[in-house]
Amino acid sequence: MSDNQNLLAGQRRALILEEVRRRGGIRVSELTRMLQVSDMTVRRDLDVLARQGSLEKVHGGAVPVAERRTHEPGFEAKSSLELSAKSEIARAAAALATPGSAVALSGGTTTYAVAHQLLDVPELTVVTNSVRVADVFHDAHRAGEGGRAAGRPATVVLTGGVRTPSDSLVGPVADAAIASLHFDVLFLGVHGISVEAGLSTPNLAEAETNRHFIRSARRVVVVADHTKWGTTGLSSFASLDEVDTLVTDAGLPAADREEIGEHLAELLIAEGPEAAPAD
Repeated sequence: MSDNQNLLAGQRRALILEEVRRRGGIRVSELTRMLQVSDMTVRRDLDVLARQGSLEKVHGGAVPVAERRTHEPGFEAKSSLELSAKSEIARAAAALATPGSAVALSGGTTTYAVAHQLLDVPELTVVTNSVRVADVFHDAHRAGEGGRAAGRPATVVLTGGVRTPSDSLVGPVADAAIASLHFDVLFLGVHGISVEAGLSTPNLAEAETNRHFIRSARRVVVVADHTKWGTTGLSSFASLDEVDTLVTDAGLPAADREEIGEHLAELLIAEGPEAAPAD
């Protein structure tokens, strides 16, 4: 990782957070070797991240914060995590959308990444409760980049509702809008996913909005990086048998892939430019 010595502080701290979450903890000595910076620099970064509540310092290193089931991270806090995994997942998921279809995208940083990939799919009708996702299509259209593939650019419908920390719109207004529509495919982001709890979120209103999304979709595609497996939020809103496809990244351990395969119709592992079906 020879280039890491030239990373900006924010980029370096994002890498530290990613490693702490992926490995469940890391030592200062490991971070100094990985990032090729001094012990003092690493400790300063850990101090900053600990003050932000992003991790917990322990003797000689750091571990993830034991999150409350009601804790809902903001969009910016999540956007710097698992960037490469989200990019790979987005490319694989977007390949499931066909030109001219009606697609729905829930809120979240992974669905935000999917939205960027969907710009290349022509003539979509996109329904979303995510302000960030809607902005992807709006900004691309304004810049003359929407509908980069042949055909007209996407028609985008943004539901109303009450804004959450992750910039999603939820509540009765969003629920009513979604319930009146029908989608060919839903790209659904989640806070957590497990066999016991299914799909979950720390936000009760978002859980209800997600239920309406699922009821209105012919195909439900969950997009979630490997760190979401085994995480449980306050409210479950769907069981695994309501999911048609889970698109995740290669960081998911083999044992977890086997367990998921016993409960899901289809598991796609995004590895590079294309996804590979799990055995």
